[in-house]
Amino acid sequence: MIGPFRGGRTVGATGVPGKPNLFYIGVNNGGVWKTTDAGRTWTPIFDDQPTGSIGALAVAPSDPDVIYVGSGEGLQRPDLSTGDGVYKSTDGGKTWKSVGLRDGQQISAILIDPKDPDRAFVAVLGHPFGPNKERGVYRTNDGGKTWEQVLSRDENTGAVALAFDPTQPQTVYASLFESRQGPWENGSWQGTGSGLYKSTDGGTKWRQLTKGLPGAEQKLGRIGIAVAPSDPKQLYALVDARERRGLYHSSDAGDNWERVNEESRLCGRGFDFAEVKVDPKKPDTVYVLNTSTYRSTDGGKNFTCIKGAPGGDDYHTLWINPDDSDIMLLAGDQGAAVTVNAGKTWSSWYNQPTAQFFHVITDNQFPYWVYGGQQESGSAAVCSRGPYGQITYREWHPVGAFEWDYIAPDPLNPDIVYAGKVTRFDRRTGQTERVGPEALRSGKYRYLRTAPLLFSPVDPKCLFFGANVLFKTTDGGQHWQIISLDLSREKPEVPESIGVYRTPELANQPRRGVIYTIAPSYKDADTIWAGTDDGLIHVTRDGGKNWKDVTPASITSWSKVSLMDAGHFDSDTAYAAVNRIRLDDQRPHIYRTHDGGKTWKEIVDGLPSDAPVNVVREDPVRKGLLFAGTERAVFVSFNDGNDWYPLRQNMPATSIRDLVIHDDDLVVGTHGRSFWILDDITPLRQFFRGKIESVNPGSGMIWVIGDDVIFRPQVAHRVRWNVNEDTPLPPEEPAGQNPPEGAFINYYLSNAVKDPVVLEILDGKGKVIRRFSSDDRPETLDPKNLDVPTYWIRPPQQLATSAGIHRFVWDLHYPPPPGSKDLPMTAVYRNTPPEPRGPWVLPGDYTLRLKVAGKTHEEPLTVKMDPRVKTSAEGLAKQLDLSLQCCDGMRDLDKALKDLAQIRQQAKELLGKVKDKDLKSALESLDKKAGIIEGTIPDDEEDPDADIKATGLRRLVSELTRLLQLLQVADAEPTPQVVTACADRMKAQKAELKKWNEFADNTLKKMNDRLGKADLPPINVTDR
Repeated sequence: MIGPFRGGRTVGATGVPGKPNLFYIGVNNGGVWKTTDAGRTWTPIFDDQPTGSIGALAVAPSDPDVIYVGSGEGLQRPDLSTGDGVYKSTDGGKTWKSVGLRDGQQISAILIDPKDPDRAFVAVLGHPFGPNKERGVYRTNDGGKTWEQVLSRDENTGAVALAFDPTQPQTVYASLFESRQGPWENGSWQGTGSGLYKSTDGGTKWRQLTKGLPGAEQKLGRIGIAVAPSDPKQLYALVDARERRGLYHSSDAGDNWERVNEESRLCGRGFDFAEVKVDPKKPDTVYVLNTSTYRSTDGGKNFTCIKGAPGGDDYHTLWINPDDSDIMLLAGDQGAAVTVNAGKTWSSWYNQPTAQFFHVITDNQFPYWVYGGQQESGSAAVCSRGPYGQITYREWHPVGAFEWDYIAPDPLNPDIVYAGKVTRFDRRTGQTERVGPEALRSGKYRYLRTAPLLFSPVDPKCLFFGANVLFKTTDGGQHWQIISLDLSREKPEVPESIGVYRTPELANQPRRGVIYTIAPSYKDADTIWAGTDDGLIHVTRDGGKNWKDVTPASITSWSKVSLMDAGHFDSDTAYAAVNRIRLDDQRPHIYRTHDGGKTWKEIVDGLPSDAPVNVVREDPVRKGLLFAGTERAVFVSFNDGNDWYPLRQNMPATSIRDLVIHDDDLVVGTHGRSFWILDDITPLRQFFRGKIESVNPGSGMIWVIGDDVIFRPQVAHRVRWNVNEDTPLPPEEPAGQNPPEGAFINYYLSNAVKDPVVLEILDGKGKVIRRFSSDDRPETLDPKNLDVPTYWIRPPQQLATSAGIHRFVWDLHYPPPPGSKDLPMTAVYRNTPPEPRGPWVLPGDYTLRLKVAGKTHEEPLTVKMDPRVKTSAEGLAKQLDLSLQCCDGMRDLDKALKDLAQIRQQAKELLGKVKDKDLKSALESLDKKAGIIEGTIPDDEEDPDADIKATGLRRLVSELTRLLQLLQVADAEPTPQVVTACADRMKAQKAELKKWNEFADNTLKKMNDRLGKADLPPINVTDR
């Protein structure tokens, strides 16, 4: 996950009484998150579940380990994702279980009995785009094992809000809401079934509360309800209606109502906002949420805005701590924020990677950037690889686009970025210019929010823009040409899913479809495919002069052609993802043609039946390798879509709105979990060396029948992973992940192996320069020798021996020199390698040699230089040569120091046994001479500058370590000063090692002769 860390639409929100720093949020398409530090950091706790679309959650007041979660966004909006019922945890979110109501699709609210965690109520809003029976208020008395529908009206009316009398939990309030989203954008209807209800017997019997409230005659819509905890007879309702909308108050538990406020800032867009809350101890202190958050201290008559921003933050849910009303959790379209001082200050939502993107695209820089329009926030351009070991706030910025826009970086100049309808952003100045076909809307053309905009892959100057017609510019928007007629349906049918809201007028409504996707050919500049939101596919073969309707017969009116991709290997192939969720159809639909659209085949075998598809793409390298993004996960096909397999891996379930292949990476734009990258898909391109045997749906792992194999690796780039010279960012600062450092080495084992798996890296001359084994002992740092927490350390890596596909990353370094290691200041949380490390390898050709079960497998590896580095090959070779000299010198010195340590230890042991004064004096002299050579005892202990003048082996090790750091700090030819220093230290090393060898060959030999004559054991040195 690369970010950005900028929150997305969040509706579920709750705290825990008695635990003022503990909060939970449910994010639309972002899952469930938990904070234990009042919003400073958030942790996902729902990522292994099959859905990430969350509309409600609640914690049992009597047992905070019991949490209920309602899936589905719980809203009526044109752009949403549905869920699959209610989930429950009994261990504080560590594990979850599905507990029913799977066809509800939208859970809007959950209430849990204050004294009984097994008794709960759920408001089921139901299908947003069609009728269904599983709607209304449901009750469980056994913790979700069974559910009873206790309040319902019809198949078009769902429940949207719930409230308890906290002193009498048998008294329950519920709001029913009749509404339907249409198959076209901004189409919706409301019926006469909305209303506010009350039960005083625990939900068995209900009566509608009407006195003083708007009714069907006033076009009553959504209602939000709140009970004053300190005086449960005081109720507030935020009522949406065409007439008499506003904030209502009741002082008699709902029998009578009075409108106390009708300000549009409080009750505008009532279909979207209906949250009203009362202070736990002050019944006249009322909060209302809309585009901003408002507070009243006089029972709703007057309100003050306490949180909001120009453009509208759009708030949905407020939780107030019943023990301390200064503590509140606020959830909205920007994410979640916590206040501990009654709203004077709030925590940030720039720590939540729950951004909702509509599309994704990359540019041609190195490293490449990832772009998308973020729902409710604007736009984001995120670097795929941060220069400081991770991707932080420093590596992303907006690019002048609106929240729902397509973005199109200029293929010839990544500093220029086009977006929307149409803007031109210049990264160098930060300025955004409007360059669309119309300076002012004329009414001649129709556009949707997500109007397609993209460059031709064949002609990098040709930019296409989709409305109801197709526009084209070749001069950056200075001039536009219309290259199609209106490609939408002239008279689309009225879908059955509209149900009771169908009228004769709908059949005669004006034409409203638009081009929703454009797919220029990768082989022929004149071939362009186009799909519309009302269910048509056209193709032109002459650059737009003539278009042919090639729509498959099974694609009916308002079957949205979500995204098309032209074939990469011929101009007759195209793929189309068709999303029919707005027709109340949750099934997947992907179509393929190989004959220019004459015939089509639906290719969905292996895709779940409840996974609408948003995107399909063909790999540009391997023909027939396809990727698809559904409302839940990414899928892969190895045989041109005939069979599909999950590729979810470690991704949470979320809406995959778009994906692209950039070189060897799969880049995903989610609508709830920001941007994700699957690094290095080259193994998938080589996958059919064996056949697919089975799929584990939980892990998404694909198993292969075949021999052990090492996959041919992608080209590796020698790129400095972290060039930071400042203090590291604190662990609490949010950051996306850099790609792992080095060359990806992927291998497959058909069975688990007992003998060690060995990996050798050979240079161009066939010399082994690095060796790894599965039985290597991981190099660890002793926490007792560290002056910082261990959470900075990068976990050691080990070759795997189990069956399956494995990835090992070689950091493109020679073996590290021996000696003590430490953590550098250029640290990254949980990802800091100890230093010093070995020198960087040179760009060039290498061989990977994998030894498994007595067999050897080899593949070539090419290492290229970071293309931004301009140092000559000769300069890099000189850098490596001097670095290896330093490393070799450090190894020789380390061996000598270990030998000296053995000598001194044995000498000290003998001093305790020797009686003869002369021999004891000789041993003391031996120890001192060894210490002088070692560098721990000065030649002249009386000299005040002895430490400065000291040489010795330890001093040389320190100096060579420093020289190695100087040589390796940048990809640059060594300076003359460094070259001179290296030569000087090499000369000093020879001199000091000469002293050591003379000591070992003469002084130590003579001492051993004396020890032998005294019948004492000699001082032995290993390997000498």
